[in-house]
Amino acid sequence: MKKVDPIVQPAWKQLKEEVERIRGRTLRGMFHEDPERPAKYLLSAGDLLIDYSCNLIDDHVLAALFRLALDCGVPDARDEMFRGHHINETEDRAVLHVALRLPREASLVVDGRDVVPEVHRVLDRMEDFVRRVWSGGWKGYSGERIRSVVNIGIGGSDLGPAMAVEALKPFSRRDLTVRFVSNVDATDFVEKTRDLDPRSTLFIISSKTFTTQETMTNAATARQWCLDAYGGDRRAVERHFVAVSTNREKVAEFGIHPENTFEFWDWVGGRYSMCSAIGLSVMLAIGPDHFRQMLAGFHAMDNHFRTAPMERNAPLLLGLLGIWYVNFWGAETWAVIPYEQYLQRFPAYLQQLDMESNGKSVSRSGRPVTWQTGPILWGEPGTNGQHSFFQLLHQGTHLVPIDLIGFARSHNELGDHHQKLIANMFAQASALAFGRTREEVEAEGTPERLVPFRVFNGNRPCNVIMAPQLTPSVLGQLIALYEHKVFVQGVIWNIYSFDQWGVELGKGIAGRILGRLKGESDEELDPAAEHRLSLYRSLREKG
Repeated sequence: MKKVDPIVQPAWKQLKEEVERIRGRTLRGMFHEDPERPAKYLLSAGDLLIDYSCNLIDDHVLAALFRLALDCGVPDARDEMFRGHHINETEDRAVLHVALRLPREASLVVDGRDVVPEVHRVLDRMEDFVRRVWSGGWKGYSGERIRSVVNIGIGGSDLGPAMAVEALKPFSRRDLTVRFVSNVDATDFVEKTRDLDPRSTLFIISSKTFTTQETMTNAATARQWCLDAYGGDRRAVERHFVAVSTNREKVAEFGIHPENTFEFWDWVGGRYSMCSAIGLSVMLAIGPDHFRQMLAGFHAMDNHFRTAPMERNAPLLLGLLGIWYVNFWGAETWAVIPYEQYLQRFPAYLQQLDMESNGKSVSRSGRPVTWQTGPILWGEPGTNGQHSFFQLLHQGTHLVPIDLIGFARSHNELGDHHQKLIANMFAQASALAFGRTREEVEAEGTPERLVPFRVFNGNRPCNVIMAPQLTPSVLGQLIALYEHKVFVQGVIWNIYSFDQWGVELGKGIAGRILGRLKGESDEELDPAAEHRLSLYRSLREKG
């Protein structure tokens, strides 16, 4: 990959000039001047329609953004990723989540090995296991059928699968309860298992290294919970626990049979791993056929990103719009608002995907960056968000670009619920873009003293992303759209998007503090931590 600082590129300088030109314009004016704008700034990618007409752009801005992508080597970097080059240089690894959704007949050689047969071997094992659980062929130690599944993981081993199981609930088997435990806070485990029967519960322990503190703490608690139901008979563990890991030795030490371990590879990053065995909980919920439809959706967007021309390439375009607002308009956050209750965990999933990938301040050359990188991503389902934080979006002092996501059909067509939902999504897009002028407020007969408070400046940018219905394939397309958007932005910002060293420091400090809390260490801590330990102990004594 090229190691090119974006700010030295001619296109960067041009974009700084373009933003000053655009500041003097309004979206109202742009739509008035170009009646074809709604159709011109609309593109399709698979089942997705992306309306980006309500952005503070014109053809000159787009041309400069496309030049910036070329100058920074986005097409070449994309091709290197798809070919399996070690673009994750700080860890000397390939970045091949795209291989997880390649069809069986494809081939992709990484470090001398074709990884596609390995991927499908694991997928086939997952399918066989799921069918045994569904049919009752896999039973608990007491002979009871499995009626509940609890996935224990954290980060990429939790957020993606938990989001997908919720998103695809209409396609799930409702007589099988699937839950997720991630937080080391005991409350998470207690509340998620309170109404479950250990004799009919299967645990999936998802951890690449099988050493993650939160996951292994919860796993040990789950094992004890299970053993208590069987009088301490350790043979029960093999019938109630499976693992998704690369560390077979640690898995065996835990008591899980090696045959019940589902592997994945070091070229799969945690936040990109849902299509691997990390998605076992998803496959258990929705079944192998729907899971493969989801993989096909991922693959369709992968192909679109790899082959579509720049001006029609959805992930590239969304990535460039993000660059435009973050680096030239000073936007520090980005909101994603799904008008679909089943996507309620989607913003949380995207937070990790985006912020852990591009929350970096060192360039690929090892120097501090002097430009803004990843924005703070956040969101909540519509219409709930409208009654929570949309006031700031409409009339606040922050510029917050927004993605609004909606579907033509609901899985639950009750009366006019869905029409009202979509009407709200379209209304918010229009209100954000066009606002309401002083003249319009006055024409409504508003008292003069209230006029300033009812004026909306508009010019708040948004994308509207639509699809026929939320299906496994469409979910795969949506996730891959954002995966590749994040990739595009990382290349342009000249940062490594596929490591996450920033999470390591806190882990190390937590280990030292834990040693002090348990009385196993007398290692001196920083003054603030020492003081907090004293406060904590005094509070526990009072309790």
